[in-house]
Amino acid sequence: MSEAEAMARRAADSPAMDKLARVGLVCRGVLYGLIGVLAIQIAFGSGGKQADKNGAISTVAALPFGAVLLWIMVVGFAALALWQASEAIFGAHKLKDRVEPASRTVVYVIICAALLTMLLTGKTGSDDKRSQDLTGKLLALPAGQVIVGLIGLGIVALGVYWVRYGIKKEFRKQLRPMPPRAGAVMDRLGLAGYIARGLIAGLAGVFVIQAAITFDPDKAGGIDATLRAFADTPAGPWLLAVVALGLLLFALYCLGEARWRRT
Repeated sequence: MSEAEAMARRAADSPAMDKLARVGLVCRGVLYGLIGVLAIQIAFGSGGKQADKNGAISTVAALPFGAVLLWIMVVGFAALALWQASEAIFGAHKLKDRVEPASRTVVYVIICAALLTMLLTGKTGSDDKRSQDLTGKLLALPAGQVIVGLIGLGIVALGVYWVRYGIKKEFRKQLRPMPPRAGAVMDRLGLAGYIARGLIAGLAGVFVIQAAITFDPDKAGGIDATLRAFADTPAGPWLLAVVALGLLLFALYCLGEARWRRT
């Protein structure tokens, strides 16, 4: 390892970075909690904002001292991005073990960009619109339908992985030893949260596959469109409410992670 790499590794493992990453985990919980609240409002006909990260960010911005809170979230998610980047670079020897932290790094960077956009312009975009625009550009490529279809299958596979991850309680590997009562609570929160995330990802993947089959990018959508689709099932808004409750429980799991996660 070069001197520069050693310095980067020491910075990533520093107590300051540990504390900032835990702040980021709290911010992650807040974001999921707000998405869950917005989804419940939609389920019962009282929601006007998008039930996605942009809707959650807009909600924070409207609070007293909202700008201060958004800057704290920028710092927290930037710390999470640096932490996961260091895990992808230094924390694993096998390529497959680098994929998950690398993908999380990308997600946290995107969230940081959305937060900064709100702070600097006072506006956020639409995840649904971005998903449709990206799908349209991919469909226009040679073999675009195949590419989009494979992406959709990959998202469905991610959803299945998250459901299995929750049922098998594999998230325990990421947590430090904790008292039995705290462990039992985290098990229940993680189980419900990852199943909810898996269902959302699975349905989002199905929409992407539909976009590929029909050559219609408007079939694709972000979290908001996917959550609203749960209300259109025979179970009606109650299924959306159950999935939204799962997101709220995952938000609580994230708060527990801020205390017990290995960093």
